[in-house]
Amino acid sequence: MAKKNLGEMSFLDHLEELRWLLVRSTIAILIMAFVTYFFSDYLFDEIILGPTRPTFFTYVWFCDLSHQLGFADSICITELNFIIQNTEMEGQVNIFVWMCILVGFILGFPYILWELWKFISPALYEKERKNAKLFIFTSSLLFFLGVIFGYFIVIPMSVNFVATFSVSDVVKNQFTLDSYMGMVKTSVLAGGLFFELPIIIYFLTKLGLVTPVFLRKYWKYAVVLILVIAAIVTPPDVVSQTIVAIPMLIIYEVSILISKIVYKNKEKENV
Repeated sequence: MAKKNLGEMSFLDHLEELRWLLVRSTIAILIMAFVTYFFSDYLFDEIILGPTRPTFFTYVWFCDLSHQLGFADSICITELNFIIQNTEMEGQVNIFVWMCILVGFILGFPYILWELWKFISPALYEKERKNAKLFIFTSSLLFFLGVIFGYFIVIPMSVNFVATFSVSDVVKNQFTLDSYMGMVKTSVLAGGLFFELPIIIYFLTKLGLVTPVFLRKYWKYAVVLILVIAAIVTPPDVVSQTIVAIPMLIIYEVSILISKIVYKNKEKENV
């Protein structure tokens, strides 16, 4: 049966399209999660639990950087004094399943974007529909960069902070597996979604919900918020906070630039 045009589709037709979008996306995620199962040992031992070891790439890189900047061993990490324990009978099983689904979502993200594009494309102009490949490539690239940022920067800094922070020498750090995995999931997903900000701003500007003037007006508040986030997830040193904050500030500035371009194009079309 031929697909209906946007103007011919009722509200229920849109809901049906959305339902099948969610069904196909869920199937794609589950397929990628199943694929993840075959390299799950490496995934958990070397990737997910990698930031719990002092030999992790980020810690070594920070140590080398501290030497190059003349800080000696001030930000070198030689020990992470904590253990991760499972306290629930089915805890490891649940964690295994949900982390495979998380990786399945990350790997299947380009396909989900393709499904999303097919859903919204009828509402776009013909010349905009031709940008499908560019949209999927750019959005996927930004998402993966955000995931990498969350994994290599946010997670190690968070782990280092909570491992070294102590209210008393009497208290020993014994983190639950669930809390550690929750931090991993939050960091990579938040990083991936935050790096999608330019794409989100693009569509919000197209819809007239956001303007570059609005984004520039609240720039100082955005900077303060980013610096607060950087201070929370990093140890109390300027180098770590700067490394976390700079990419986030760049993403916000890029979003403002994109909003300006879209806004000017809209004004030209309305002339």
